[in-house]
Amino acid sequence: VCANLANSWAAAGWQVRVASLAVSEMDHYSLHPAVKRSVLGLLTESKNPVTALFRNAQRIWRLRQLLRQSKPGVVVSFMTSANVILAFARLGVSGVVCIGSEHTHPPKLPLGVVWERLRATSYGFLDVVTALTDESALWLERHTNARRVVIIPNPIPYPLPNQSPQIAPKTIGISGRKRLLAIGRLTPQKGFDMLISAFSKLALKHTDWELVILGEGELRKDHEKQIRQLNLESSVYMPGVAGNVGDWLESAHLFVLSSRFEGFGNVLVEALNYGLPTVSYNCETGPRDLIRHGIDGLLVPPLDVDALIVALDQLMSD
Repeated sequence: VCANLANSWAAAGWQVRVASLAVSEMDHYSLHPAVKRSVLGLLTESKNPVTALFRNAQRIWRLRQLLRQSKPGVVVSFMTSANVILAFARLGVSGVVCIGSEHTHPPKLPLGVVWERLRATSYGFLDVVTALTDESALWLERHTNARRVVIIPNPIPYPLPNQSPQIAPKTIGISGRKRLLAIGRLTPQKGFDMLISAFSKLALKHTDWELVILGEGELRKDHEKQIRQLNLESSVYMPGVAGNVGDWLESAHLFVLSSRFEGFGNVLVEALNYGLPTVSYNCETGPRDLIRHGIDGLLVPPLDVDALIVALDQLMSD
């Protein structure tokens, strides 16, 4: 979202700078040539509370230095920790509008007592905090000191820009099959364990279909083991991270979102933009803001693998 917004503003002739704690070599999304790039550093794990306090004080100080040097009119921060750092960094810096943005549903990703208290207090130092959905906005209004909360869904470019790494869809799977596509980090949140389990039942009936899961993450070995145990090596593929997601959406026949929770669900919007039939768990926030059941796609009760099988079978059969 940061890259999408920065690129759009730069193309419109705005002066844009993107700052991060992480080094620029870790960037995955490409930036417009006119976007200036700053690295604050200090993206390290803290071993104890004292070190954490010191590191965060350094981050606040470095961001404050950048604000005073670059003199921006508006600063937008992304995700909770960055919002908190901006909230404290802007104290004593005049002439700048500061906007914090939440990109998850806060109660689904608890941050621990210290960060929750920091969020509750510091959001009052920001001019505006944005949320992705009605539920998230209501939570922020009730649990933080935010002066103003505004609902702004994530922007999605169309067509999706291509970048590295490129994986050609035709190099994965078996030619002539129909493709069920899922995209996301290989983490518990994305629920690919449930999706693989569901597809193991569907594969017995729909032998002309394959499942492709794009993404990388901590659960790769667990998912690969599950695929082997269910004898799905010839019909379930995990090619990794692809920078040409648009090509994959064009290659697919059906899209599925199996997440246990979402803040919004960017991949769902991308799939809808590319005209794909979609099946999604109706998790607490996101999918039901995007899909009207039976009109734009099918919504399935959260975590219900049997219902997911029924919904996928309905579309794979038609």
